[in-house]
Amino acid sequence: MTDWRASRVRRYQTAAIAAIGYPLLNALGRTWRWRVEGLEHLGAISAAGRQPIIGFWHGRILPATIYFQRRGIVVMTSENFDGEWIARIIHRFGYGTARGSTSRGARKALLRLLREMKRGKSAGFTLDGPRGPARIAQPGAVWLAKATGNPVLPIHLEASSHWTVRSWDRTQIPKPFATVSLAIGEPVYVVRNAGDAVVEAARSDLEQRLAALEAQTRRMIGRG
Repeated sequence: MTDWRASRVRRYQTAAIAAIGYPLLNALGRTWRWRVEGLEHLGAISAAGRQPIIGFWHGRILPATIYFQRRGIVVMTSENFDGEWIARIIHRFGYGTARGSTSRGARKALLRLLREMKRGKSAGFTLDGPRGPARIAQPGAVWLAKATGNPVLPIHLEASSHWTVRSWDRTQIPKPFATVSLAIGEPVYVVRNAGDAVVEAARSDLEQRLAALEAQTRRMIGRG
């Protein structure tokens, strides 16, 4: 497959999307109101001298990006055309990037995340990304937790009013002036010598925790 960087048109498109996308998303996010529960779990990780691996479903990537901006969090982004303009936008929100995905370059990206966490950075992880299946946790975040000793911190976000994209992950875009609820769950630790059975149990546990957090966020905005 031809590298998109070889096309001048594609390079211009990437720059244009990033230039337009950031101010639009930033302006939209400034209108949202927030209801947050579970911040004590995030604080406990910091108090213990650890960094969180913030794990959430791909379909909630936009509100998560807005809420956790400018904290130096490093996230994985694909190396393709879409990944490039996404990376440029999230850089402007204060995120670092590790380029790669579960389908291509995953090992390189995970090793980059590993190095960044050893330097004291937190990580953000779409547990079912980048291509799904939706709401089925992939093992990458659990592997990173095992390798670094840092916990996966499950979160879920739900908007009181939103648009839903017709995509595999049913991406939710909160509407202007929506209330966005954020529920932060208890962290999931994985010991460094964990075997395959323990890793799989942690991966399955994350799915169950995300389901419970979704129910919690719906109650927070009166939809439970």
